[in-house]
Amino acid sequence: MNQQLRDKLKTLPLSAGVYFHKSGDGEIIYVGKAAVLKNRVRQYFQSKKDMDAKTLALVNDIADTEWIETESEIDALFLESEMVKRYMPRYNILLRDDKSQTFVRINMQDEIPFVSFTRQPVDDGADYYGPFYNGLSIKNALRLLRKVFPHYTKPTIPIKSGLDFQLGLSPGIEVGVMTPAEYKKTLRQLISYIKGNRKAVQKDMEKAMKTAAEQLDFERAARLRNQLYHLAELQRQIVFSREEFLDISKDKALLGLAELLGLEKVPRRIEAYDVSHISGHDNVASMVVATNGLADKREYRKFKLRSPGNDDVAHMRETIERRLKHLKGWGRPDLIVLDGGAGQLGAVKDLLGRANIPFIGRNKSGDHTRNASVTLVIPRGDSYETKPLASDDHIAKLVARLDDEAHRFAISYHQTVRGKGQTKNAIEEIPGIGPATRKKLLRKFGSVAGVKAADETEIATLIGAAKARLVKRALF
Repeated sequence: MNQQLRDKLKTLPLSAGVYFHKSGDGEIIYVGKAAVLKNRVRQYFQSKKDMDAKTLALVNDIADTEWIETESEIDALFLESEMVKRYMPRYNILLRDDKSQTFVRINMQDEIPFVSFTRQPVDDGADYYGPFYNGLSIKNALRLLRKVFPHYTKPTIPIKSGLDFQLGLSPGIEVGVMTPAEYKKTLRQLISYIKGNRKAVQKDMEKAMKTAAEQLDFERAARLRNQLYHLAELQRQIVFSREEFLDISKDKALLGLAELLGLEKVPRRIEAYDVSHISGHDNVASMVVATNGLADKREYRKFKLRSPGNDDVAHMRETIERRLKHLKGWGRPDLIVLDGGAGQLGAVKDLLGRANIPFIGRNKSGDHTRNASVTLVIPRGDSYETKPLASDDHIAKLVARLDDEAHRFAISYHQTVRGKGQTKNAIEEIPGIGPATRKKLLRKFGSVAGVKAADETEIATLIGAAKARLVKRALF
């Protein structure tokens, strides 16, 4: 790697985007997409020992790299497709086969068009958009876009509204929510979005919403408002599949963990756990997940613990017990990282041993600061090895990032649970106010804060003067 490229790699952003690898003469030889440009592009220039021959040839030909940042993974997915069609890079053809291609099919000549996927376009009068080189990613993207641009996925519309309509995924022609002409307009917006015209689509929708409001068509204005909301939400959605980036060299930290722990394979899915409470009250636990070394927030889980008291060891055992009940539904971890040392590891050793899941601990003596040392606690037969790591070690950085994220997520959930408990107790502990009365108050005023802000006369109208005085006296 030349020095100019080395310096450029240091400036890679942490955003989603599309990257362009170039040869020495400036030819674009490969176009790819990334959820995090910095992580993805730098992978090409790490260890080459696990690369296949084709990928190694590509890496050896890279003399320069450029990139375009996008606001979301979905934008990166569509931009990659357009750039591959524009430049026809030779390594995109070499590294990918026709079986990996997926096209989006829409026939606007149909009376009621529908959206479908195919690997092989045919000359049938329909329009085909793509190719997209990961079928799961494009299907995830269209599933999310369906909330913004409701559409049918089958050639026949239902006789009556079903679950898709209730979820806002169907245009609802069958119940008169949209006319066929309005539905085709929605599909044209979807097509425009797929082609990369996101800002233009958003602008058109905002204009249409304003017009509908001015015409007092509030139902349509509300529908457009909801579509715009879902459009904004797309910026934080994950669409790239976890298997998508496995053709490039393995991350050093993941390789290092596999070697250190004697694992048979690189740990692709790593789960980290932490517990949180205050003096044994409102006990909760968190599970965070990293897929290929990157946070996978879709997979995060939280637990409201049943174990009483201030016993982190018992709390951790309960958490792992409950987690193992969901191996089929949540997926199987390749490695588990626990917040704690020998005590926490000993509490779950039999559980994880029977499940054949590797696990380690991080011992920090309760220090979750950025400068906290990273000391791994590793099961070795009937004992535990304590292994301090340098702060700049790849493994140390990965484990610390996971453990700190688990701690953050646990604290956040604990604060939520504690807040709900405080709100609940404020009204439940008022003598003389039973469940039926509480229900009336909360239904009318929405929350304890609403009851507190209400006038006593208004409360008395609902539950009587005597109870109103009790409520106001207790809340003030």
